[in-house]
Amino acid sequence: MTRRPANSQTIMNATLTPPRIVSPAEWLAARQQHLVREKQLTRALDELYAERRQLPWTRVGKRYTFDTPTGKKTLAELFDGRSQLFVYHFMFGPDWDEGCKSCSFVADHFDGPRQHLEHHDLTLVAVSRAPLPKLEAYKRRMGWKFPWVSSFANDFNHDFHVSFRPEEMAPGKAYYNYGFIQETLPFDELPGASVFVRGEGGEVYHTYSTYTRGLDVLLGTHHMLDFTPKGRDERTGTMDWVRRHDSYDAAN
Repeated sequence: MTRRPANSQTIMNATLTPPRIVSPAEWLAARQQHLVREKQLTRALDELYAERRQLPWTRVGKRYTFDTPTGKKTLAELFDGRSQLFVYHFMFGPDWDEGCKSCSFVADHFDGPRQHLEHHDLTLVAVSRAPLPKLEAYKRRMGWKFPWVSSFANDFNHDFHVSFRPEEMAPGKAYYNYGFIQETLPFDELPGASVFVRGEGGEVYHTYSTYTRGLDVLLGTHHMLDFTPKGRDERTGTMDWVRRHDSYDAAN
């Protein structure tokens, strides 16, 4: 049995201290007041998403070829007959033994939505620099079904600023999340997501990319936790409680 992380017991059994205990009428008044803020946020997000859909596109001029379980495929072929492509840049370097823990947590949310996305003209694909056999082995271990392809033989990850060469690891050298990182990178891979559209003539356009906390919207687990009094209960950093799903104690 996998040994439970030291902080897991604390998270599971931490005592909940209520802010206040009130009457049902007072509870309802507080909830209605909070609902005003929630609706403001919903409207603001609707406006933001509408603005995002109007962002300009840029044509992808370079021809990228990926290793896939069914052979070599270009970026245009990854669309699999649909007009939109969502790429998750999964942290898994060529010399890594397993995929990133946090990216694995994100990927646990893919297979459920994927069956709906594919019926809404959107193909979801994960891309990593690790060779395809490593990706396939880890995918089997995790029990995932979504498409996962290797960019080991091309510059895709570097061009979309999620993989970094040795000379980019120093402070101020790595361009990520639309700016240069002013500290030494802890990894030569970082997460992100990119969206592409395929034109009628087969041309591919890049429409959007997001990184770091911009990826939080992919995590249904987080948003369920956000409804609860304990919330995400992060003690030392973002997603510090998360483990690969085969590494939790079976009793919890």
